[in-house]
Amino acid sequence: MQRGIVSQFAGLPILRHALVPIGCFATVVVAGVVGLSVLGGVGLLEATFWLLDLTSIDLHFRDHAGPERATKAYAIVVTVGLVLSGLWIGETVVTETFGGGIPTEVSRATMQRRIDTSEDHVIVCGYGMFGRTIANRLAEAGRTVVVIEIDEDNAKRAREDGHLLVEGDARQGRTLRAAGVERATKLVAAIDDSNVNIQIAVVSGAATDTPETLVRVGEEMYESVAKEAGADEVIIPEVVSGERVTRLLERSPD
Repeated sequence: MQRGIVSQFAGLPILRHALVPIGCFATVVVAGVVGLSVLGGVGLLEATFWLLDLTSIDLHFRDHAGPERATKAYAIVVTVGLVLSGLWIGETVVTETFGGGIPTEVSRATMQRRIDTSEDHVIVCGYGMFGRTIANRLAEAGRTVVVIEIDEDNAKRAREDGHLLVEGDARQGRTLRAAGVERATKLVAAIDDSNVNIQIAVVSGAATDTPETLVRVGEEMYESVAKEAGADEVIIPEVVSGERVTRLLERSPD
C-alpha cells in the first residue's frame, strides 16, 4: 500500500518540476564538500561543517598552512550557489501552490485512492454527449462511475459532474488499470470513434478479470468487428434512437 502511494506521488508534475532545482542544489552541495575537502586538506565531514559555518575556515587556517584565500573564495561561490538553488526550489513550490499545481495534484491523488478502493463500478470511456448521458444516468441510479477521458474540457465536465476520473487514453492498459478495470463489472466504450472503441475492447479483454464490455459503433458494418474484438454488447445509437422514434410514431393517438 505504501509503495503504491509513493509511486502515485512520484509521477506528480510538481515533483518533476522540482527535480531539476533539487538536483542542482544537491550537485552544489557535493561539489562544495569535495572542493573544500581538497583545498583545505580535510575530511568530507569537516568540509561539510565548513559549508554550514564559514568561520570554521578561519579557525582551521590559524593552525594549518594552505590556500586560505582560495578556499574562502570557493566557499563563498558555493554558498551563493546554494542560496540561488534554494530560491529556485522555493520559487517552484510557490508557483505550483498559487498556480493550482499542488491542490490539483493532491486532488488527483485523492481521487486515485478512491478509485483504487472501488469495486463493482462501471467504467465509461469517453465523456462526450453519449458517455456523459450514460455516466449521469448510472450515477442517478446509485452506481459508482469511473470516467476515462483524454480531452481536457470533457475531463473538466466529468469532474464537475462529480464522477471519479482517470485522465488518459483508454486504449492503453495502464490507463484501464488505473480505472480499476479488473474490479469493474462493466466497461462502456462510448467514444465518438468506432475504431477507438473497438481497440478499447481489445485492450480491456487482456485484463485478468474482464468486465462486461459494451461498445458503441457508428455503423452496423462495425458490429461484427466489435464482437470479434471482445464486445459483449454492441450499441449503435442512431439505430436505437431510430427504433425509439418509430415506436413513438406508431403509438395510437389517445
